[in-house]
Amino acid sequence: MIKAEYISASGAALFMSSHETEVRLAFEAEYEPGCAVVLTCEPGTHLYVQTDASILPGEVYVPGGVMTWRVPFGSERDAYPPAAFAGARHTVTARVMTEDEIYARRNLARNPADLRGETDFFPHAAANVETRGEALFAARNVIDGCLFNSGHWGWPYQSWGIGGRDDACCTLDFGRQVEVDEMALTLRADFPHDDCWCAGRVVFDGAESLDFRLERTAERQFVAIGPRRLRQIRLEGLRLPPDASGFPALTEWEVFGRDIK
Repeated sequence: MIKAEYISASGAALFMSSHETEVRLAFEAEYEPGCAVVLTCEPGTHLYVQTDASILPGEVYVPGGVMTWRVPFGSERDAYPPAAFAGARHTVTARVMTEDEIYARRNLARNPADLRGETDFFPHAAANVETRGEALFAARNVIDGCLFNSGHWGWPYQSWGIGGRDDACCTLDFGRQVEVDEMALTLRADFPHDDCWCAGRVVFDGAESLDFRLERTAERQFVAIGPRRLRQIRLEGLRLPPDASGFPALTEWEVFGRDIK
């Protein structure tokens, strides 16, 4: 059973819909600061969700059986389309994923519904720095499914910015152990404003690590990382070439693999 609710800022459940395997909720209400969409299901469920019509649909893993999606407000909306979450008509959809989908090889990192701060659904991206603390440069942007990388200000060019920190790192938590074999990095490429890292490192569950090289290109760059089983992967050790004069940023981080039976 899946239940979808719209919860007001005061905590009242104003609208609700439920279904055994595929729920649809449409309601009329102006979003307000502090409101949320809450999905309830069996613990450990994989859902294919679209929390709002302005957000791409995608997969989430809900280990505790509750997914709380806080509606972005204020500057948090900068990483979304200009008209996102506006108006008084909204929709939410969610369905249980099939076993064929769950155990198929895919981009396990992609989660357009990810939010800044702690979440009760996965995958989730977090970093030790985000340029000026702005949502437009937040870690969650690297798994939102948006690969536009020829600009650097405003949607759809949101990215993870490191604010000039040499020790910048970004951690991706899948919420459960998965098997991965490859990743792809799409660097922001608004040349000549931007520059590109020439090397980096990934750390698997805080233990083993792998160094890799990068090129100055707008294309996806693939790196073999497995097969290996893990829950978390951390991107760190990002280095610019000696002659770099621009600003580096990461547009998208894809990690390919499958769930473990």
